Amino acid sequence: MSLAQRLARLHAEGHAQAIELANEVDRAEHELRPAAVLAAITERNDRPGFLLIHRPSNMRSHPGQVAFPGGKIDPGETPVEAALREAYEELGIHQRDVTVIGASDVYRTNSGYAITPVIAVIPPDLELNPSPTEVAQWFEAPVDHVFDTRNHNQQSAFWQGRERRYIELMWQQHRIWGVTAGIISNLARRIAW
Repeated sequence: MSLAQRLARLHAEGHAQAIELANEVDRAEHELRPAAVLAAITERNDRPGFLLIHRPSNMRSHPGQVAFPGGKIDPGETPVEAALREAYEELGIHQRDVTVIGASDVYRTNSGYAITPVIAVIPPDLELNPSPTEVAQWFEAPVDHVFDTRNHNQQSAFWQGRERRYIELMWQQHRIWGVTAGIISNLARRIAW
């Protein structure tokens, strides 16, 4: 069974269940700006990995943070179309190289976004062409590591006058936290890796 077939089965099984999911805010989707990210998994036989980026430190929002490729959904776009467009703009990933598995649960953020993660498979060692204005560096974090809830550390910090809780996980020197870790946590609940 290929990775895409396995993920499609796990995606269907996991999304057929009622599961309690994390969100940063409890506002309705129509009150938030729609966005999408490409949760791309490399098709490695030994250890598939999520493709993640570090945002440049000079970006206006979330500078230096680890993220999935993604951004706002343009008018008339679906979440899948937006995720694929953003992955091309940020990393040069062509749509022809992406096997889309499906969208997952919307993640609502304190920064005012309703983010739809789009799960996909990409070939291993795909040649990437990162946009220097949007990507400082990229890396792969093994799916088995980031989906292992023992690696999901609960943290808290004061932001905008109140204490906020968030998930943090580490892969090598990469600190994955906030929205990206929240999305990963929800995906880990949906996909029984």
